[in-house]
Amino acid sequence: MSHTPEPVRKVLLLNGPNLNLLGTRDPDQYGTTALAEAEARVVALGEELGVEVLCAQRNGEGDLVDLIHGARDWAGVVMNPGAYAHYSIALRDAVDAVEVPVVEVHISNVYARETFRHTSVTAPVAAGYIAGCGVLGYELGLRAALQRYPWSPASAGSSAK
Repeated sequence: MSHTPEPVRKVLLLNGPNLNLLGTRDPDQYGTTALAEAEARVVALGEELGVEVLCAQRNGEGDLVDLIHGARDWAGVVMNPGAYAHYSIALRDAVDAVEVPVVEVHISNVYARETFRHTSVTAPVAAGYIAGCGVLGYELGLRAALQRYPWSPASAGSSAK
């Protein structure tokens, strides 16, 4: 009798450079919610949805790549790459290399900001993209990633990355 292993019901909530300052850095743009509070909300939502959410924030590009690689067998990644979204080919390649749904999230509406923020090199290889919804975007990102994961009842008929 063959045994099919249970799917890994973990999701990585990954934040890039400067997001450790969330809540105090440019509150007009990013709001006053601290990163720990935003993470706690996503972890709680994950519990409701039956997944474990593990949170990480790194300022270094290579650290982010390593964390994405480490989640390649998980149910998904919700990622706010910060400024790396606009020019990190290494991060883009990491997202493209994993087969799990990666949903890119930006707290601010990047299209209402400087022109250089209007292009994301990571978005074209992500399973979804959310911007301008504040920290609620993380919760939306979790729902979107899970919808695209094959074991999710909500994923029937949808296409994953």
